[in-house]
This record gives sequence, structure tokens and C-alpha cells, in this order.
Amino acid sequence: MKVTGVLPLFFPSCRRLWPGRLAGLSLTLLRATALEAAILAGHLLLYPTGLIRERHPAALPAPGDGTARLPVRPAPPVVLLHGFIDNRSVFVLLRRALAQHGRHRVESLNYSPLTCDIRTAAELLGRHVEEICARTGSARVDIVGHSLGGLIARYYAQCLGGDLRVRTLVTLGTPHSGTRVAPLADAHPIVRQMRPGSAVIEELARPAPGCRTRFVSFWSDLDSLMDPLETACLDHPDLDAHNVRVSGIGHLALPVHPAVAAVIREALDAPHPGDRSTGGLTVA
Repeated sequence: MKVTGVLPLFFPSCRRLWPGRLAGLSLTLLRATALEAAILAGHLLLYPTGLIRERHPAALPAPGDGTARLPVRPAPPVVLLHGFIDNRSVFVLLRRALAQHGRHRVESLNYSPLTCDIRTAAELLGRHVEEICARTGSARVDIVGHSLGGLIARYYAQCLGGDLRVRTLVTLGTPHSGTRVAPLADAHPIVRQMRPGSAVIEELARPAPGCRTRFVSFWSDLDSLMDPLETACLDHPDLDAHNVRVSGIGHLALPVHPAVAAVIREALDAPHPGDRSTGGLTVA
């Protein structure tokens, strides 16, 4: 399937002015930039709604009509974890897409924008996951993390024993090996932890034998916050990691685009494979 912008081509004359390949690239970048701007504007409107504490869904009552039913193993709850200086409102469309396809136990965790340490945020995530498992009776959860949220969730699963609880971790535009973008942002401690060579990035590069979590990492060829772009790929010899390339959309579109949501659903619904491989998947 082809992931592209949703705007029509308003500038056909550009094709005559630029060489074919350059014109195609420039128009793709133009559409992706316009889509990012539209998503940012919409997200700013929704942002206040994400500040409200999420209500935990009530447990579904058992059927009482006396009809015998085969036992059904429900899918694990899905935990959504937002990125830097963001909140759970970024997942409005993804939550709807998951719910429409049977994933009704979807929850999100807001961590403070003042959080200064990935390790501390990972410990908070661990407590949140334990509370969800105790409340729902599920032994494991799936997690979808956008940007920094994916790095926090990976640290929890890989370094804090969270692989016992996390079945599948999907990351969207997460700097797994560190990003060099926006050097002026180094004033924030958590941004420094997302730099190549930081102590956190080096911890994540260490051996992780026996990690039970499956990782699915989405990376985009137009993600302006990943420098280099391939930093959003997860490449670790001990991890069951699959990388999904997304073409033609930017960083903010990853948790919003319907084609990405469709592949996220497939990743969450897929059984755990017995083999370990990286690469191979493309949304293009």
C-alpha cells in the first residue's frame, strides 16, 4: 500500500519547471510538509483535552443469558505512550482505529513535560503497566510509543525486566541509536539522553539475551526529527526486531496516518514468530 499525503496536486506547472525525479521528490516533500502543518494545527486544538486524566474503562460484564460459549482469550491491553512535550491527545485517531477493530482495552499514560530522565519515566511506565495488569487480569500488555515514548518503553522492556509484561512494543519515529537534530535543544536533560553516545543509548546497545518482547519499529524517509533517518530503525542482535519503512509522511503523521494504523493493527494481532529478523517490511 502507498502512504502519501492527502492533499491533491495543486501545482502541475512545477512538473514542467523541474526534472522529473526532482519534481517528484519536491512535490512529495511539499505534500508531507503541508500534512505535518495540518496535523500540528489540529493537535494544538486537541492538546488541552489530553491534559485531562484518563478514565479507566469498566470491566465488561459476563454474559448472563445462559448460553454456553467457547472460552475466548482476549487480546492484551494496549498502552499508548506519547513523545516529548506532548500528551495522550496525539493518539485520538489511532485509538479509534484500534477500537474499531476489536481493541477495546486501550489506555494511555501521560508523563510530565518536566520529566528529565528516561530511566525515571520507564520506572513510572512499569508501575502503570503493573496497575493495568492487576486491574484487567491480563498477564501482558502491548505498547505503542511515539518518538521519545518508544525509547522510554524500550528501556522498560529491555533494561528493567519489562519484557515479562510487554508482549509487543511498536515504536513510531523513535531515535533508537540517538538523533542529532536540533542541537540547541540540548538544554533539556532528556534531549541529551536522546543523543548518539549518551549513557542511555549506550545502555540500550548492550547485550540483552533472552528479551521476550517483540519490537516493531516504524521509520519514515521524511522524518525531520531523525538525524540520521535510520536511527528510527532498531538493530540489536539480541532483540526480535522488525523495521517498517514508511514513505512520504513526516514525524507527526506517524501516529495519525490510517495506513500506518493498519500496519500497527497487523503487528499487534500477529502471533510471535519463532525466528528473529530485522528489516523486511515496508509501507510504501
